Amino acid sequence: MDWTSPLMVGQFIAILIMAIALGLDALSLGIGIGMRGIRKLDIIKLSFVIALFHMIMPLMGMFMGSYVSSLMGGIATKVGGALLLLLGIHMVYSSIKGEESRSIDHRTLGGLILFALSVSIDSFSVGVSLGMFAGDMALTVIMFGTVGGIMSIIGLLLGSKMGRWIGEYGEAMGGIILLAFGVHFLL
Repeated sequence: MDWTSPLMVGQFIAILIMAIALGLDALSLGIGIGMRGIRKLDIIKLSFVIALFHMIMPLMGMFMGSYVSSLMGGIATKVGGALLLLLGIHMVYSSIKGEESRSIDHRTLGGLILFALSVSIDSFSVGVSLGMFAGDMALTVIMFGTVGGIMSIIGLLLGSKMGRWIGEYGEAMGGIILLAFGVHFLL
């Protein structure tokens, strides 16, 4: 596999952009938790679990998407694009609607898993879409996990220094990026 080929460079950039879009939830919610105060040990635990879920969820989605692709044939690309489009619309709508969610206690095991799942669930849908395309599964999973973990660390550390405005717009920015990829796959 030639990592300098235009195809591989393009795939790497596309996966990185999607990873950043999906990591914006972890960043924005991390800022919210960081604003309330968090210990460094909790930052490490929470970020590790988020990174792990950002790897597991798209991997499960990719396996499902690959199976669906084998059943559907040529329609799979359009279905994957439509899924990304719908996910992007949902993320933008949720951001604009602006419902406040109940606070999750990230210090308990259940709270830790629930928080990580809540910021990683959209990775499953994107994984389903990506599973319908031929791509490097290992690169995607590692990139999603690494970026999700890093963005949660950044969000948690910067939480006390930044205002709540990123939380409102972070999900919308991620949704717009997924919308763009959905439109690209549909065209």
